[in-house]
Amino acid sequence: MMKHTARLSTRIALEINLTETYKVAGLGAAPLASALPKHIETGLFIGGEFVKSRSGKTFTTEDPATGMPICEVQEAHEEDVNDAVQAANDAFYGEWGATGGYHRSRLMNKLADLMERNAGELAALESLDNGKAVGDSAAADIPLAIAYFRYFAGWADKALTGLTTEVSGPGTGYTGRNHFNSYTRMEPVGPVGQIIPWNFPLLMLAWKLAPVLATGCTTVVKTAEQTPLSALKLAELIQEAGFPKGTVNILSGFGDKTQDGKLGPGVAMCRHKGLNKIAFTGSTSVGQAIMVEAAKSNLKQVTLELGGKSPNIVFADADLDLAIQGAHLGLFFNQGQSCCAGSRLFVEASVYDEFVEKCSKEVQARVVGGAFTEGVHHGPQISAEQLQKIRGLIANGKKSGAELVTGGDQRTGDGYFVDPTIFANVSTDSQIWNEEIFGPVMCIRKFDSIDQVIAEANDTDYGLASAVWSTNTNKLHHVISKLQAGTVWVNCYNTLDAAAPFGGYKMSGIGREGGQYALSNYTRVKQVTQALSKVF
Repeated sequence: MMKHTARLSTRIALEINLTETYKVAGLGAAPLASALPKHIETGLFIGGEFVKSRSGKTFTTEDPATGMPICEVQEAHEEDVNDAVQAANDAFYGEWGATGGYHRSRLMNKLADLMERNAGELAALESLDNGKAVGDSAAADIPLAIAYFRYFAGWADKALTGLTTEVSGPGTGYTGRNHFNSYTRMEPVGPVGQIIPWNFPLLMLAWKLAPVLATGCTTVVKTAEQTPLSALKLAELIQEAGFPKGTVNILSGFGDKTQDGKLGPGVAMCRHKGLNKIAFTGSTSVGQAIMVEAAKSNLKQVTLELGGKSPNIVFADADLDLAIQGAHLGLFFNQGQSCCAGSRLFVEASVYDEFVEKCSKEVQARVVGGAFTEGVHHGPQISAEQLQKIRGLIANGKKSGAELVTGGDQRTGDGYFVDPTIFANVSTDSQIWNEEIFGPVMCIRKFDSIDQVIAEANDTDYGLASAVWSTNTNKLHHVISKLQAGTVWVNCYNTLDAAAPFGGYKMSGIGREGGQYALSNYTRVKQVTQALSKVF
């Protein structure tokens, strides 16, 4: 493997002046930006070092609150993917592959300790790059990411435990029990590729990386081009924790095409025969393309956590105030940029008007602004492209005959802001009801019967998440059994935990993240049968 340019050339001063850029953008002060680091890494993390890309190309990452550049980051090309895959293979068939579960667990907990020590910087970088309120990053994203590493650290010395099996049936030539020693070995799948989305950059990286480390695999990670910075900070901490070089490799860059039109690192990873698996979180259309590429290369294993259009069902006997809070969290958290957002809200007819009125007041009280302004609940969308998509769908919703209850407007200024929006009386054939918006647009529809709401809830190509609100236990369990979704929240929403598996039905994905089930994504079974000689 050729050596890249030295590490020091990729560390730069973070020179962005949020006080000035917020003032110019009309966002007020930015007092919560003090946790931002003075310097950041911008290189590709390959073989345990930060390096320049082979092409020398960089790309700009920007602050979505202002539309202003943050810094230039090294852009990965296919040649960089080749280097990262080689480093991952060297580590897997070398030092990391020989590291036992106890020592893997210790390193993972050391990384979690370092994340806790640097939690302020991680939260600030996440919010700067993604736009979400820094309070949300500090209270949810970073603690949850740390929790994933600690949870899977507990599995590191248990994940590769096999079973002893009895072999004595037809075909063995024996009828007794003691002629064979038969058992299974759980083995790591090997070097893998992991492609991370922009909506929860560090948390989604933790979801994927923690079980990789627990099972003894190695990885090449490609972050979203919109949000590379928190992953690069994590790479610094991985380096500091002392993981063997090449165990984790992190590339910044684009998916299918580079900026100069060449093969993008995302596609290159899917095609590379040095990776045995691809894990992806993102849109369903990209997930389908990844399956094709993975199949055409070396028939890689694939796990996918994809889109959703999740039903959120509120019965008249529910605690309405609690359900309104849950619906608000379920849709508007992270500016609606969540695959499991409760974007199809069903409310029983007898409480529909009351629910819509109270929900509207809750939404109107939501404070929109920059990530580092005190009191802000709701930041910008991730990019100009995403903003225009949301605006187009809102315009389509108005034309469809749905009732615009509140919101629907783009904020003035250079950032990518759109007001939290509610549509009521939405028809089931409208675009806003059926298409994943990935933005702060709540669609509400009334229902009259339990059979109607179950049928309409399941009338979608997606099946990622769902929720039911009621105080009637029999009704709850009936609905739970009928919903075609990988997660059902009952009298809550967005309750996520490292121990709880998460993944979809139908076109919402393949496999599960989180919990014991996630270990199967990165392990494979080897059957061993040994004939025993008679020694007595």
